[in-house]
Formats: sequence, structure tokens, C-alpha cells
Amino acid sequence: MVLKMKSVVLGLVWVFALLAASPLASAAVVEHTFNVGNFTAERLCNPLVITAVNGSLPGPTINVREGDTLVVHVLNNSPYNMTIHWHGIFQFLTAWADGPEFVTQCGIPSGSSYTYRFNITEQEGTLWWHAHSADLRATVYGALIIRPRLGKSYPFRKPYQELPPILFGEWWNRNVVDIENEIDESGGPFPEPDAYTINGLPGDLYNCSQNQTFQLRVRQGNTYLMRIINSALNNQLFFKIANHNFTVVAIDATYTNHYTTDVIVTAPGHTVDVLFTANQPVGSYYMAASPYHTINQPFNNIPTRGILVYEHSKSASPVNVTVPVNNDTDTAHKFYTNITGLAGGPHWVPVPLDVDESMFITFGLGLSSCLNCTFAIPGMRLSASMNNESFVLPRGRGLSMLEAFYQNATGVYTKDFPDNPPFEFDYTNPNVSNGVQTLSFAPKSTKVKTLKFNSTVQVVLQNTAILGVENHPMHIHGFNFHVLAQGFGNYNAARDEPTFNLVNPQIRNTIAVPVGGWSVIRFIANNPGIWLAHCHFDAHVPWGLSMAFEVENGPTPGTKLPPPPADLPKC
Repeated sequence: MVLKMKSVVLGLVWVFALLAASPLASAAVVEHTFNVGNFTAERLCNPLVITAVNGSLPGPTINVREGDTLVVHVLNNSPYNMTIHWHGIFQFLTAWADGPEFVTQCGIPSGSSYTYRFNITEQEGTLWWHAHSADLRATVYGALIIRPRLGKSYPFRKPYQELPPILFGEWWNRNVVDIENEIDESGGPFPEPDAYTINGLPGDLYNCSQNQTFQLRVRQGNTYLMRIINSALNNQLFFKIANHNFTVVAIDATYTNHYTTDVIVTAPGHTVDVLFTANQPVGSYYMAASPYHTINQPFNNIPTRGILVYEHSKSASPVNVTVPVNNDTDTAHKFYTNITGLAGGPHWVPVPLDVDESMFITFGLGLSSCLNCTFAIPGMRLSASMNNESFVLPRGRGLSMLEAFYQNATGVYTKDFPDNPPFEFDYTNPNVSNGVQTLSFAPKSTKVKTLKFNSTVQVVLQNTAILGVENHPMHIHGFNFHVLAQGFGNYNAARDEPTFNLVNPQIRNTIAVPVGGWSVIRFIANNPGIWLAHCHFDAHVPWGLSMAFEVENGPTPGTKLPPPPADLPKC
């Protein structure tokens, strides 16, 4: 009996030891409460009531480990309907938590709440969260940092310290919802920000901002991990620190081969993890984020600055930093295309070689008619389209798109988004494109492309010059994708397909398609639901630069979309 009891005890010890050593042992439930409400912030000598989370700008940083479950209770005490998107999270079988308004849920009404609950698996690095309703992401955003499981390490040498995340943003001296309503009436462009910001602070180049300059303190000789997030609404940004280099180790929460550079380039939605060494003489050094601007329209060209301060520095005047010229496409393209993925590293996904669905999607800006608009072109408003379809969110239809998918309901969207543009033309030649009148006025619609579960999809994203060429950051919800190739001009399969990187391409969730150029991406549609694909310039979304993928359910219970949570907001 004693021997039997001893063997049971030993068996339990063995089981507990196995559990402790298993990946599941390190998983945790991480819980946050987001109180979304209005508070007064002062920037540029201008006190302004803004909508933010927990009374801070940026909002709180979420720290999790790979494998954790994240639970966020959102209490909406703002005057607006509100949703939160967890940018870059796969949301496998948790599409109800993805967040884009009218796509996966309806807005959380003022005075109501909703709990987002999802697992974080097969992802490590830096992502972020932001509002996905109206233009509220201008002030409703924050970092989401995913560290390796306990017992696991980064695939690069351990830094001396991880620095607080750096989030780029924008500031307007007016309520952004009021601005959005006004441009909806006028039909014109979104105004440029009054300031760019680093962690909510404009920096000392702006009026009244000497005491609102972000500072970062380091110790000479040490190497640090810096996490950079472009949270801006409508601007791509260069980033430099005077006399310092960076080594890129991850982008969009996917590991990369090491790439050393003195300048970082980010589009809205991008994240970049870098190592940098404080290897300069003790002192202080300016850092700056400045616009990369590719379209011919007015913009704010004053960078936001912060200061890198070495321990024991007595410097009163930081070393100045020289930023690239605003239209330095060569520098931007070099950065965007020189990064490669860390093949074989943690969570690496090889490129799928057999393609089931091929799409060629043209996109860009255009016009639509408007009787009472006050835009510069009489009777017109700005519009945008993908494959000559200008996307409209299904407001007032009683269901979100995901609810319609789950219920197999009609009348919310149609399943006929085209695989190709209506006809071929010289896409990036502004002289030809401006004459293609039928494509300047794309019809308004709510269309999706239906994909079989687990199918491999290849998409050529082709910029057009119908109403000016621009570098557009295209984001796909619910998936990462391999970036196989990028270039300028019109994509040509015979010429460009042999250049595809099928070995170690970068993996992203947002791709900055080159100005007047193209990108080729590939992904596996292994997550059932409705997944928005759109330009991450917020101004372009209400104009129609979006579409959605409808991914069908898989063959097993574990590959089908579960029912919606009980507290899902109603339309």
C-alpha cells in the first residue's frame, strides 16, 4: 500500500513537472480596464477636450507574453460610439474582438461597455491598439508589447534594457470628430496636423512646447531595445537620432535579419523594433520624426523632436539631427525593401508556394459627385477605390458584416468584389490616368472577396495615378502576409515574378505600396470571418479605399467561427 501510494505521488510529481515544462504553463490571463472618456489636454498653448483612454495620451501600454489571453473591458464614457482594434493581432476564431466598426461589430454606445477577449499565439514583438471608429484613433491609441513565453528568449543578444515604447502621433488644435464632419460636408481633404508628436508631446520646434519635449535617458556603452510605433492618422514619418545607428530586429511583430541603418521609415500602422547602442560621447542628442510626403498638396514640414540624454550629461545644447527631405523616396524605398525575414526564427512561416487565388488590385484616389460640397472642384468630392469599387461601411443595415456572415444574412454586403480592375491602362502615368474618366468616378458599394478556408492568396497591389500618385499603407486585418517583391511603375509578371523572394521575405500586416508603384503579397486564409483590407491613412477610409475578405468556415468545429459574445454591441 505504501509502495502504491509512493508511485501515485511520484506519478503526480512527474505530471506536474511536465505541466511546468509545457508551453501552457507560462500562459496567463492579462486583464485591463479601458475607461474611454473626455479630458482636457493642452498642447501648443491650446487647451482642448480630447477623447482618450484612462485620461492619458498615448493610452496605457499593454504587456503580455506569447500564449497569454488578453481581456480588456472597455467602458465607453465618451460622447461617441467607440470600438478598439488590436492592430496586427491574428484573432484566430475571435474575429468578434477585431474591432473595426460596422465590419466585425457595431460601435459601443456612449454609456455602455464591451469586453474584448482573445488569445495571443504565434506572435512576438511590438503591436498596438487604436480606436477604429471615426477619426478617434488620433487620440485613442497605445502600445501592445508581446514578449516571449517564460523560459524563451529573443533571437538576438539580450539588450541592457528595454526602453519605453515610442509612439508617433499628430495633434490638431480642434476636435477631430468636428473636423471629420466638416470635411464630409465640404468633400475636401483632411487638414494637416498642427504638430507631430512623440509620445503625445510636440517637441521644442513648436510654439509653447519647450517643456513638452520627450526625453529618453541612457547610459554610455549600453545597448537598448527600442520599440517604435507609427500611430499617426495620415502621415508616414522618417525617424533619426543624431549620430546614432539602429539595427532593425523586427517589424510588425515578426523577426527580421539584422539590418543596420541611420534612419527608420514608418507608415501609419507600422511597428519597428531596433537595437541601438549609446556609443557616442556623453552628452545629449536630438531625435526627430519628420514627414515622408509623396503627394502634391500642402503639409506640415516641422518635425517633432525629442532628446536622447546620456547619464551624467551636462550638455545644455543637444547635438542637432538632420532629417531627410520630405519627398526622399529613395531613402524610404531602400529601408522598406532592404529588410528580410528571419527564416527559421521564432514563429517563422515559410512562403506557401502553391497559389489558389490570384488577385490584381488597383487602388488610388478619385472623385464622386456632390451637389452641395464646397471642395475646390465644383460639384465634386474626394473619393477612393479598389478595382473601381469605392467601399461603403454598412451603416444603418441592422447588422455588422461579421454578424451577416455568421447568420448567412443578405442585404449587408455582396460577394462580388472583382479579382481584377475593369480594364488595363497605364496605371502610374498621370497623363494617361487623368484621362480615364470612368475610373475617376468609381461606384459606391460594400463588396467582399470570398476565400475558401486555408486557401493561399496572392495579391498584386498596384498604385494608380488617377488623382495623383502617393505611397499608400495597405493593412489587412486578421493576417500577416509575405512581401514577395516591390517596385515602381506598372507591375509586369514576366519581368517581376522572377524577382520574388520565396526564401526569407519580410512578413508584415501593413505594406507601404511604393509611390507610383506596386507590391506583391501572399498569405494563407486560415481564419474564418470578415477581414477588412484598407489604406491606413485614416482620411482615405471614408473616401472608400477599402475592401474586405470573407474567409469561409473550415471543415471541423475547431475551424468554424464561434457564436458572438453575449455583450456584442447591437446596431
